[in-house]
Amino acid sequence: MAGYGKVATAAMLPILSYMGLPVYNLPTALVSNTLDYGKFNILDTTDYITGVFPVWKELGFSFDAIATGFIASERQAGIVSKYCLEQAAQGTTIFVDPIMGDEGKLYNGVTPSAIRSMREMIAVAHLTYPNYTEACYLTDTAYKPEGVSRDEAFALLDQLRDIGARSVLITSIRVDRQTTVVGYNHHKNEYFILPYTEIPVHFPGTGDIFSAILVGNLLKGTPLRLSTRIAMDVVARLIDLNKDNVDKNRGIPIENYLSDVL
Repeated sequence: MAGYGKVATAAMLPILSYMGLPVYNLPTALVSNTLDYGKFNILDTTDYITGVFPVWKELGFSFDAIATGFIASERQAGIVSKYCLEQAAQGTTIFVDPIMGDEGKLYNGVTPSAIRSMREMIAVAHLTYPNYTEACYLTDTAYKPEGVSRDEAFALLDQLRDIGARSVLITSIRVDRQTTVVGYNHHKNEYFILPYTEIPVHFPGTGDIFSAILVGNLLKGTPLRLSTRIAMDVVARLIDLNKDNVDKNRGIPIENYLSDVL
């Protein structure tokens, strides 16, 4: 949860709520502002989380789905992944967005130990959706700025499945010189490639918007491939509508565009 900027939980909650889903949250970290400003203060909430799960269990809380994002430490990853595994055994769907980096490098404040943490999270995921950079870190694969072939993209999906995820997407991956999202749907044993035109503008939080729209559509029963396409198209539209914003480090002011997410 960022205090300044529409990213992470602050971006996802309005979207999922607007889509008609009851949403609850558990911050894995409190951050002063989006990391794009270069300077920030962060509080790891692992100690808080260790006190939350016993209370939730005692009260009998259960969830149709859990969507995880930034994980602050290896210790936290162990605690959260164990809880997700317990909930999955009771029928909860687990979505994992392994937030670590982009454009071939880790984000500010993200350490190499985060890679081990995210592998632990992916091992319990029904669906995970790293970007190309994160997929490379997770599978110890060389990052290729020029992109990959179709076969290499599908092999990368399989490597992520080997970690434990059932269905997988890789976003922002250039396949045969075309920017795409590639995916594998374990329900249909189907691979797919969805091309898109990249808009040369950077906003933090667009991955979180993508995640919320993707999860919201999946929970409404929309198939994975179509849910992915919808999320891609909405994110592109929101970037285009906000491309002239002066301070892009704040992220997209999502509350102003909720009617565009459906």
